[in-house]
Amino acid sequence: MARSASDNRRQPGTEKDGAAGGTTSHFIRQIIEEDLRSGKHEGRVVTRFPPEPNGYLHIGHAKSICLNFGLAADYGGICNLRFDDTNPAKEDPEYVAAIQEDVRWLGYDWGDRLFFASDYFEKLYHYAEELIRAGKAYVCSLSSEQIREMRGTLTEPGVESPYRNRPVAENLDLFRRMRAGEFEDGAHVLRAKIDMAAPNLLMRDPTLYRIRHLRHHRTGDRWCIYPMYDFTHCLSDAIEGVTHSLCTLEFENNRPLYDWVLDNLPVDCHPQQIEFARLNLSYTVLSKRRLIQLVEGGHVSGWDDPRMPTISGMRRRGYTPEAIRTFCDRIGVARRDSTVDFALLEHCLREDLNRRAPRRMAVLRPLKVVIENYPEDGAEMLEAINNPEDPAMGTRRVPFSRELYIERDDFMEDPPRKFFRLAPGREVRLRYAYFITCTGVVKDENSGEITELRCTYDPATRGGDAPDGRKVKATLHWVSARHSLAAEVRLYDHLFAAETPGADHPQGDFMADLNPRSLEVLTDCRLEPDLGRFAPGEGCQFERLGYFCADPVDSREGQPVFNRTVTLRDTWARIRRQKGRK
Repeated sequence: MARSASDNRRQPGTEKDGAAGGTTSHFIRQIIEEDLRSGKHEGRVVTRFPPEPNGYLHIGHAKSICLNFGLAADYGGICNLRFDDTNPAKEDPEYVAAIQEDVRWLGYDWGDRLFFASDYFEKLYHYAEELIRAGKAYVCSLSSEQIREMRGTLTEPGVESPYRNRPVAENLDLFRRMRAGEFEDGAHVLRAKIDMAAPNLLMRDPTLYRIRHLRHHRTGDRWCIYPMYDFTHCLSDAIEGVTHSLCTLEFENNRPLYDWVLDNLPVDCHPQQIEFARLNLSYTVLSKRRLIQLVEGGHVSGWDDPRMPTISGMRRRGYTPEAIRTFCDRIGVARRDSTVDFALLEHCLREDLNRRAPRRMAVLRPLKVVIENYPEDGAEMLEAINNPEDPAMGTRRVPFSRELYIERDDFMEDPPRKFFRLAPGREVRLRYAYFITCTGVVKDENSGEITELRCTYDPATRGGDAPDGRKVKATLHWVSARHSLAAEVRLYDHLFAAETPGADHPQGDFMADLNPRSLEVLTDCRLEPDLGRFAPGEGCQFERLGYFCADPVDSREGQPVFNRTVTLRDTWARIRRQKGRK
């Protein structure tokens, strides 16, 4: 269920568990609390999540979503969803719809505060004219290459444009003709007149508007000039009354320009830009440019490929919004970039799924077992626990018969010393069923491959221990061959084999680190029949194997396709335990 801004209000100085960037105080909370104490912004807290609709959101965006919406909720404020749609060459309504779906799925609601930068194009245009009239902006007729060459370096000042001192009237005339469509792309730009010797290169007369004869996904052909991000973003914040404009560290150098624009225009609100460290995740790339390369190069099936770090991909794989919010909470908010171990994300996911996911039995690499002393036509229903972590989930009944399937890895004909599963002459327990003993092995005459096991069972051990007190060292999962459901199961792993993709290759070639084993498709799996009723997107734990989800795209009624969400092995929890013992 989506949360509104009033659901969780936090008083300054208190601590609250949640997904607002940390359960304890951090520097952004401290800034907000000081602003509230001083009465700055009349006690208002207004944030915004401002994605560009030129791709799908990823786990890095989830950190910003949780931070912006979470802080607004905690301090009784509001958070807007605003699309910074100033580049029609790369934007698409598909991305707009997908971004809204992702934010809602994460559990946040912007109410009636859905905005687009394109809503403000007319206002932004008039603001630009005000800068021209004030002598603080001019139309420059240099090419983009010439502007770049004349900008200077970190050690040398830039060279002023020969058009920098055009009269105001000429600048206004040219700018209006730019809007009217009289000029080709690249013929002119509008630049701010700041300081060509500024230490910050972004302040050396930055471009505010450029000519682009492109159709916009919302405004159609009404505009052929489009404002640059740095001009649009700060003014959009001011128009919406944003108080705290949170962005990642790569925009730190943009802050002087953010402030310069607002300081030189008659705006009613001057938001404070605050930068925080972006999320970097091991074995993952979070650059939108690189993600587009993966999609367009056919290395993945699309933006929602379950190996992708996109929110849609994670949703399809079986991640829960609660797990992602918990992860964003635990990584905290810092001023310095760092890389988070992917194992922490998986740990948060296992914690959540362990509590909520029902248990079912599935055999991914089946080996047939024939119980010779069980009636040939016999069958019975055995009681199985749905989730030992949640007694309220109750039990279910699973069919048992003479012929079963177990995992091929659960049998060895000549086992090593510490192999405790099934072997010739050895007794094991079948989960929720009986003790069985292997009495024989059937092999293919040509290949020598084991095709079938012959076993006996002890009827006195149904559903529990042996009455005589004998013990076994292994409990195996299984499915009834006659009742089982054939299904495809996809085993997903990291998309990249290197912890930092591209780090050890020339020019940072991240593609060289693609993991050739990131996907294994098993087509002859055998599932407990109840799994045939799972709805697309519904998840569970395959006992002893991991957490799985019915694929929302490819599953059909009675014919589910299951994606592995995450394995049962929790390396992060083990690391934490080891640190605790030191």
